[in-house]
Amino acid sequence: MGEKLVVVGQGYVGLPLAMRAVERGFQVVGIDVDEWRVKRLNAAESYVEDIDDGTLAEAVRSGRYLATTDYADAEAFDICVITVPTPLREGAPDLRHIGESGRSIAPLIKPGATVILESTTYPGTTEEYLRPLLEEGSGLRTPEDFFLGYSPERIDPGNALWRLDNTPKVVSGIDAASLERVRAFYGRIVREPVPVSSPQVAELCKLLENTFRHVNVALVNELAIFARRLGIDVWEAIDAASTKPFGYMRFTPGPGVGGHCLPIDPSYLSWKVKRSLGHNFRFVELANDINDHMPDHVAQLVALALNRRRKAVNGSRVLALGLAYKKNTGDARESPAIEVVKALSKLGADVRAADPYVDDFLLPGEIEIVEPTAEELSRADVVVILTDHDCFDYGLVEQASTLVFDTRNRCTGANVEAL
Repeated sequence: MGEKLVVVGQGYVGLPLAMRAVERGFQVVGIDVDEWRVKRLNAAESYVEDIDDGTLAEAVRSGRYLATTDYADAEAFDICVITVPTPLREGAPDLRHIGESGRSIAPLIKPGATVILESTTYPGTTEEYLRPLLEEGSGLRTPEDFFLGYSPERIDPGNALWRLDNTPKVVSGIDAASLERVRAFYGRIVREPVPVSSPQVAELCKLLENTFRHVNVALVNELAIFARRLGIDVWEAIDAASTKPFGYMRFTPGPGVGGHCLPIDPSYLSWKVKRSLGHNFRFVELANDINDHMPDHVAQLVALALNRRRKAVNGSRVLALGLAYKKNTGDARESPAIEVVKALSKLGADVRAADPYVDDFLLPGEIEIVEPTAEELSRADVVVILTDHDCFDYGLVEQASTLVFDTRNRCTGANVEAL
């Protein structure tokens, strides 16, 4: 029997890690507090797009994967990886899921075991928050009795090119021995572990990656607002700038930012800087302000587009294409598209949505999901493209729609207005 790996959290980060570990010979226990998730996993029904039902079924049949809500199944583990979410609460990091996981796993730690945190969080969490919980709950000390490290997740849901196994993985430990244990584990999982000197460096690395994206998205979002007022096609300018082979990276505007990381992670960094140094992280706060207001901005532009055609947004039929926060990713709970839909609904619009990747149970409130057929497109007073899923027939959208407001630059024609 292979080494026993426990993965706490079976979401878009934890489940791919669990499946990869099964492939690499580990005996894997996947813990999740959601009984519905656990039931589906053990029935080989995947809810994570990057893991198909066949891969999950093979792992279950092998006898080397068990999904459970019971921490008792984690007893005598060799390695535990914590991949639980870290949301914000009233602008401050909410570590309750890490805390619950740490307190639950601590009594099960045996001498020589390794615990790794993957949840995105502020610098210092592993050593200042998780370590005391584990030591108190286990009666052991690290690094004398067990090993502890941090490795930020780098999962890009729906990305067929860069997967868990071929994406370089930053790894760290609280001392040299812990680093070696963490590096050795991920060396069996991914192609290229990238060791750094401390968990704080690894924690900051993750926040840097997502803050970089966040502020650049805010830059092009604000640029799109001003370019429209100046009468300049921002998309043409972006295409032209993208031909430069050095010193430039392409970012595109949209209805805001969404997902589990981008709207949240930079705020962790801003909170840490304010709390530890007493300074405001002005770049992050400005980016937050710009991106937070994009859904309302898009809703107002849609209303103006209707007004130019002598239609009021109040009572107009709106078809929103794409609710999930990125292409081919089915979670709409943290999507700017939802905020646009809410804003249009508040203005009195009759909003429907099309998104084959979103399950009804993931939708906040009541949003009617429809198929983007020619009839449905033609019945809408305006079709609003919010997430440009590749499965949509954009030629049909152009032909069948009376008016298209496109926040993703996928359509052209006299009846199309771009962000």
